Amino acid sequence: MPRRFLQRYMPRPDTLKRQRSLRFMAPLIADSRLWLLTRRSVANAFSVGIFCALLPIPFQMLAAAIGARLSRCNLALAVGLVWITNPLTMPLIFYANYRLGSLFLDAPVRIAPMRLSIRWLTEQIHDIVPALFLGSLLSAVVLAALANLAIRLIWRWHVSRHWKRRQRRRRARLEAEFDD
Repeated sequence: MPRRFLQRYMPRPDTLKRQRSLRFMAPLIADSRLWLLTRRSVANAFSVGIFCALLPIPFQMLAAAIGARLSRCNLALAVGLVWITNPLTMPLIFYANYRLGSLFLDAPVRIAPMRLSIRWLTEQIHDIVPALFLGSLLSAVVLAALANLAIRLIWRWHVSRHWKRRQRRRRARLEAEFDD
């Protein structure tokens, strides 16, 4: 993974510390280990961010920040990846998670009526919630693990390609010097 590419879009810790709304997080933001861009820290940040994004819980960004702190991965990436589930994608992702959970629980899928109501929701909630949480947990674990593996492989491939390119340039430069 190109470190310079990621650094271009990352917020600066000193800028975040100056924001009034984030002052309570100053000790967390000040920890320089949470801003490193290494293969391990980026891969783990993807895992933490995707895991938290796929869980149907409130305060996903806070959960991602705590997860980043515990796993010592890149804080900005972990918190930013939570926005995979934004107001546009959340219904689709959580419905897919619900279907997955229903499949594993061998429970019938509840079809929503044309007009949703609080009454229908309260009557069906005891059937919906277990399937939603199980499907969310399964997809979160699997996709977080796959993201971690994919980032590590992409990073390794990128570094390997960079080294080979440098080797070719050195060889060409040495051949040019030898020919002169």
